Amino acid sequence: MTAKKSASKQPATAKRSAAKKAPQSAPYAEGKWADAFARAKGERRNWLLKSEPDVFSFDDLMAAKNKTTFWDGVRNTGSRNFLRDALKKGDRVFFYHSNAEPSAIAGICEVVREGYPDHTAFDPGSAYFDADSDAANPMWFMVDVRGVEKLKRPVTLAEIKASPALSQMALVRVSRLAVTPVSDAEWEAVVAMSKK
Repeated sequence: MTAKKSASKQPATAKRSAAKKAPQSAPYAEGKWADAFARAKGERRNWLLKSEPDVFSFDDLMAAKNKTTFWDGVRNTGSRNFLRDALKKGDRVFFYHSNAEPSAIAGICEVVREGYPDHTAFDPGSAYFDADSDAANPMWFMVDVRGVEKLKRPVTLAEIKASPALSQMALVRVSRLAVTPVSDAEWEAVVAMSKK
């Protein structure tokens, strides 16, 4: 599959500081996202991944071979950290259509391959090429996801914002991130809303 998904949809700038190095894994024991990185052995987590549907939609995922694709093109370090260090095989994922009318959670997928270097960063022909990326010391990462099911009906951003149960959802609080954690309670609330 060619590079299609990008939550950020921001081609990497051709020039960055030559001194910029790929960041090392951060110590996640503290900070607002500490809970997203800490997990008990065998614990499954929930996530939300954003994609613009005119670039790559949930229907595109379900039509892909084995309903599976790599989630490439993320060029935000916070989202990259989640892809690289936090998403694990078997984790559940909401597929969110961003910059759409309306923006909404459209379906459910799961992580089938954990973080590995995003090869589109090294490809000059890709919209997500990053001239400062180095295959020997990769900066950008991706995961593979497999489509599970389309929601009975999409749950819109407006509905999410209006729901007291979802008022603290990272999608609402930190809208710039292309990858965000979702609590179990938030997951269940969204699924319930999709059935109404």
